[in-house]
Amino acid sequence: MYKRSMVEVIGKRLSEKRRFIQVLLGPRQVGKTTAIQQVLDDCTLPFHYAAADLPAPPDTGWIARQWEMARMKAEGEKPVILALDEIQKVAYWSSEVKRLWDEDSRAGRNIHVVLLGSSSLLIQKGLGESLAGRFELVRFPHWSWTEMRVSFGVSLEHYVYFGGYPASASLMQDENRWGQYIRDSLIETALSKDILLLNRVEKPVLLRQLFVLACEYSGQVLSYQKILGQLQDVGNTVTVAHYQRLLEAAFLIQGLQKWSGKTVRSRSSSPKWLALNSGLVSALSNKTFNEWRHDPAQWGRLVETCVGAHMANKGILEGVEIHYWREGNSEVDFVLRKGNSLTAIEVKSGQKRIESKGLYAFKKRYPRAKTLIVGTGGVALNEFLETPILKLV
Repeated sequence: MYKRSMVEVIGKRLSEKRRFIQVLLGPRQVGKTTAIQQVLDDCTLPFHYAAADLPAPPDTGWIARQWEMARMKAEGEKPVILALDEIQKVAYWSSEVKRLWDEDSRAGRNIHVVLLGSSSLLIQKGLGESLAGRFELVRFPHWSWTEMRVSFGVSLEHYVYFGGYPASASLMQDENRWGQYIRDSLIETALSKDILLLNRVEKPVLLRQLFVLACEYSGQVLSYQKILGQLQDVGNTVTVAHYQRLLEAAFLIQGLQKWSGKTVRSRSSSPKWLALNSGLVSALSNKTFNEWRHDPAQWGRLVETCVGAHMANKGILEGVEIHYWREGNSEVDFVLRKGNSLTAIEVKSGQKRIESKGLYAFKKRYPRAKTLIVGTGGVALNEFLETPILKLV
């Protein structure tokens, strides 16, 4: 059963008397639709489910029609659940939802609304513009190793290579088929439907190249200027930064900002690129598991991506920020921050124990910070991935 804990959270919230619009937000193929369908199957309330993931994006009239269908299923004072999937596909969706929600509130109709979306930029923009005070977010990040292991028996090394896409677990025995699935059904769908179809993108080739490059250099710091030098299409740093935000909104990558203790300086730094699922890096590389595993340098990069993605995905649930740090020749892979607490983390996947000068320099600069090595000479990778992120900061 996908994301059982999430299913329980949604079911509990929908059973409460006080109404909020429940917004399920996360990347494609991580179990949002499956979770709401399990909730609907398990509950005894009447419900109506509809998906806006149609060949042509529907208009707001589609929302009104689905809403009316839910109203028709009302039975006295018994609540009705209305679930609208891929709501970001509908232009001006938030204004229409607000109109209908407020209309029901005035009329005393007891309709519990669940909205599902896979674009944080479009969803959160709509929530902020029209639905302030009326919604709760339920975040669905990429799956962790613990979730993949418990649900599908995925080993640690296979998780590093294949990543945390639950729907792809049955394909892991056939690497070619798995790679095609990730590239065609996940990456291409996210790029074409969640970004290009719904946003103004003047240079779609540049956006695609940026995504590929971000995965190729996952775990590395690369300035916008250097990125432009790598790309085949002509662009500028403003365009690249904008396309980065679109890719982040689709939960594909994240550009980590440098930790400096000052927000202004952090935002002006060159980002450290991070794929939010190590399976994205593997699938785009067209290299087999054995090829990755027997190349220590490349495997180390993939492990670092896996560790960074794990912290980024868990951090968004617990309000933990993730950065990197560099001063002169000293560098730390990741810095976690929550409130006044800091933790500097180095990832070591080699067989030889290497002294971490970066952690020493960071500790000297920030004496109250914690330091942690993941891998050789420190906490084992499996133990780290099983540790709640709040225990790290």
